[in-house]
Amino acid sequence: MKRNLIVDPLLKFNKVNDALDLPVFIRVNEFTEESLEDFQDDFWDAEATKQPVIPIIIDSYGGQVYALQGMLSIVEQSKVPVATICTSKAMSCGAFLLCWGTDGYRFLDPNATVMIHDMSLGAWGKVEEVKSGAKNGERLNKQIFKRAAKRLGHPQNHFLEMMDSKKHAEWYMGATEAKKHNIANELRIPELNVRIGVEMTFD
Repeated sequence: MKRNLIVDPLLKFNKVNDALDLPVFIRVNEFTEESLEDFQDDFWDAEATKQPVIPIIIDSYGGQVYALQGMLSIVEQSKVPVATICTSKAMSCGAFLLCWGTDGYRFLDPNATVMIHDMSLGAWGKVEEVKSGAKNGERLNKQIFKRAAKRLGHPQNHFLEMMDSKKHAEWYMGATEAKKHNIANELRIPELNVRIGVEMTFD
């Protein structure tokens, strides 16, 4: 994960004073324990600037489901709107993070790809340990699909039923199909204009 204070071409920046804090953009490429820690730090930095929107730019093949869970929890606790912006691909964990943008603030490039599939934790060890791991994986899978459905205003089994209909194969979506399922609100990359200035009065 890499944080960018100024992101081109997404940001048109009209800057008046070098001493002022710049708005924080969060870029997500991977989902690991390390990237979760970076995400949390960057999110807190964004909140500290008092900026009206926190943009999260997603270009990811996915990663670890527990790192995703942590990021979703952070977004859910935000007191300001969160914009999720997919520039190229939002796959697996990336697709779910895209879903967690505030309604009206989910953006997808018209040529981007979204992919959803069943969560995979990976299990090894004794037979009973593998069974236990598989059971936990199934629990997490249902949980995340139901949470996503609720987040996007669908019946809770919407995505579970869609995966059943696709026989649990990887579900690739173009931008139009992703918008149909409310994963994206807008099929464009937003133009973000920021003006920073200083007002001074003498009494």
